[in-house]
Amino acid sequence: MPTILTGDCVEMLRDHVDDESIDSIFFSPPYDAMRNYGGDGSPPPFDLSELGRQCHRVLKDGGVAGMVINDGTKDYAKSLTTYRTILDWCDNAGFRLFENVIYQRKGAPGGWWRYRFRVDHEYLLIFLKGHKPAYFDKEALKIPSKHAGITRKGTKRLTNGGVDAYEMNIAATKCRGSVWTYSAIRDNRGLRKEHPASMPIALAIDFIHAFTPPDGIVLDPMSGSGTTLVAAATLNRDYVGVELNPDYVDLIHRRLSAEGSLDPMVGDHCIPNVYTRDDIKYLVASDLEIEEE
Repeated sequence: MPTILTGDCVEMLRDHVDDESIDSIFFSPPYDAMRNYGGDGSPPPFDLSELGRQCHRVLKDGGVAGMVINDGTKDYAKSLTTYRTILDWCDNAGFRLFENVIYQRKGAPGGWWRYRFRVDHEYLLIFLKGHKPAYFDKEALKIPSKHAGITRKGTKRLTNGGVDAYEMNIAATKCRGSVWTYSAIRDNRGLRKEHPASMPIALAIDFIHAFTPPDGIVLDPMSGSGTTLVAAATLNRDYVGVELNPDYVDLIHRRLSAEGSLDPMVGDHCIPNVYTRDDIKYLVASDLEIEEE
């Protein structure tokens, strides 16, 4: 059943999400204190290393975790947060790095610096638990081929040093590469007043569609404005969301009510219950289920 937990991400996962119960994870942590997420303006406290261990625990074998992250800049140098996180999650949490995708933000104005390039991208780190993904729908990531219908001829060098001729018909579509481009303006224009760092919903939809089976469960341990949860609902996947800020929990609830089924081909979306920490403790203690509202 779709669920939202209100509280610290590590505590909520550790106390209320079972081992190997999640098919995929998609989220973006508040890296390098680059945004004001409410309260007194200080960055929310969290332990990204321990979160990695908890994410590995709750994922099924073959599950993947997608993290949108980047590096802040100070004194003309990058923080290296992305690279440190890759090493930490692989060396200490048990993950393997399946892919490092560049998420290019089309239309992002960025800032103007005299001695820097304009930053118009983030990284989508895709971590893997186990040997290979349990589910990978490559069709969901295909894009139109520029040279569709053309027959290409040429030669290729063989491993023994020889040369072989080939002839290849270019298909209508091809799997996209490791650079994914999305509008940075159109999708989240209305959310900027309520959340400082919402991502394009198309990015979340593509990830979930590719790595989550139709009967699977998606986890977002830092739900923020709820984009991952809305995307999961749009694709008729169940989800578990965790969010510390009660104001954002309210925003998520409102978004799910209004946007829970963006595709007319997708069935009715059930608005989830929003549980507080006390509610969860009561449910666990009494072994009861709360009916859907």
